[in-house]
Amino acid sequence: MTGQPVLETARLLLRPFTLADAPEVQRIAGDYEIASRALDIPYPYPDGAAEAWIATHAPAFEQGVQIVYAVTRRGEPGLVGAVGLVEIDRTHERAELGFWVARSCWGRGYATEAARALIEYGFSVLGLHRVYATHFSRNPASGRVMEKCGMVHEAHLREHVRKWGVFEDVEIWGILSDEWRERRTVPATREG
Repeated sequence: MTGQPVLETARLLLRPFTLADAPEVQRIAGDYEIASRALDIPYPYPDGAAEAWIATHAPAFEQGVQIVYAVTRRGEPGLVGAVGLVEIDRTHERAELGFWVARSCWGRGYATEAARALIEYGFSVLGLHRVYATHFSRNPASGRVMEKCGMVHEAHLREHVRKWGVFEDVEIWGILSDEWRERRTVPATREG
């Protein structure tokens, strides 16, 4: 892979993170409501952690093991959140979808729009066979995003991970490349 491309959707611009984004990453990801819903986001969010995280993106992209984007609104300053395909596994042609969105942007469809763009990229550019995602069972909003992206609920794993000393149930969702292509070619129906 060469330089990470910028992706555009109807409302969003997905671009590589830069170190200039670090203060906003720390502020947004450091929000308790965001950190509590993500397995690997610490709280409180330590100084320097955003810079360290951003510094991992370009090498991981070049190695083909992940692609992470800053989610922004087209033509507007400020960060909406992050979306990525991580754990890219070339042997099994799969990757895990992950995302977080600023609390001020919840309920506007940004996570779904960004996630769809990354799923499309994974299947059409990376040639993946499967994209999967997980979320804590206590965070059904993430499951709704996955469902809107055409993912199928595959499993409920009891006390599968530990977040801040508490074992959490996890939901697993997935979509296959053939399902994605079929979903894109089905004509829209009108109700009424």
